[in-house]
Amino acid sequence: MAEIKESGGGKDKGKKVRSKKSSTSIDMTPMVDLAFLLLTFFMLATTFNKPQTMELTMPEKPKKEDNQPLVNEKKVLNLVLGKEDKVYWYVGITDPQIQVTNFSQEGVRKILLEQNQQIKDMVVLIKPSDGSKYKNLVDILDEMQISNVARFALVDITPEDVALISNL
Repeated sequence: MAEIKESGGGKDKGKKVRSKKSSTSIDMTPMVDLAFLLLTFFMLATTFNKPQTMELTMPEKPKKEDNQPLVNEKKVLNLVLGKEDKVYWYVGITDPQIQVTNFSQEGVRKILLEQNQQIKDMVVLIKPSDGSKYKNLVDILDEMQISNVARFALVDITPEDVALISNL
């Protein structure tokens, strides 16, 4: 609360009469209390952003006696991530007809959607090269989720793939 303190100026004989001096002081304690109350309210009432993560299910390491399931090579789509945000792709394993695209909507997404419609039970092999960036891998995983491709694997790039993309 604000208060006014008065000081000085009594009437004594033989002395000059002084005028009353008034000084004002404002008690700031309630304002500080209000500031901390508002700060506490806003801290408790706000919702914080939760970090967004991408869930990956990693396969278990196969035991030696377990046989790996065989996949028909006509159902395999190979995506090789290259330099300068290029994606090299081909269907099958033997005698590949390699083509080049990019990470745009008319690039990888269109290919994934078309191939997923044409090939039943398609398996996508993602092969990052030494020239690709980490961002490219995250982008291709995002495209897999957008295109609803459920069966894909991250595999090491083969020397044959390196030779194929070096010729282009």
